[in-house]
Amino acid sequence: MKTQRTNPKPDTSGVHLWLVLWKAFRSVEMHAHRHIAALGLCLSDFGVLEVLLHKGRLTVKELGAKVMLTSGSMTAALDRLERRGLIEREEGADDRRVRMVWLTQAGSALISEAFADHMQRMEFAAADVGIKDRAVLIGLLKQLGLGAERRLAMDEGARRLEDKSVSVKNGGKGRKRE
Repeated sequence: MKTQRTNPKPDTSGVHLWLVLWKAFRSVEMHAHRHIAALGLCLSDFGVLEVLLHKGRLTVKELGAKVMLTSGSMTAALDRLERRGLIEREEGADDRRVRMVWLTQAGSALISEAFADHMQRMEFAAADVGIKDRAVLIGLLKQLGLGAERRLAMDEGARRLEDKSVSVKNGGKGRKRE
């Protein structure tokens, strides 16, 4: 017989928060991946199309920042979408180094319908969390994300200062290897 432990104090540690967030993300992500794969798209291609649907014509750099893809991954995604006739690209009028990207009619039709279906799929995935709780959760997740970003920046700044300090002490040779 299995005995049930009662924990009078819930685990509110940072590592437990991370584990719970990770497990929840993976479960919701599976809903997204299944739906997007059924459309014949990968997640990055879907992301590119969705951003172009909602933001319109963008530079490759702007688009990459919004879908969080590296330059190489962005190029591969745009090549795939262009071959399928879903996007078009051209050099910027004022600066040939800048490439503009936008949806074709076929791309707009595909992502408009796909995104409406995707919204329903995500509603299904989140159905156990009420609207008021979602609003609270969204606020808390934004607070967590922004705080973590700030702390990363603080940590990076401290590391750079430490590296400069060590470099000066070692005659510009950087950190000593021990």
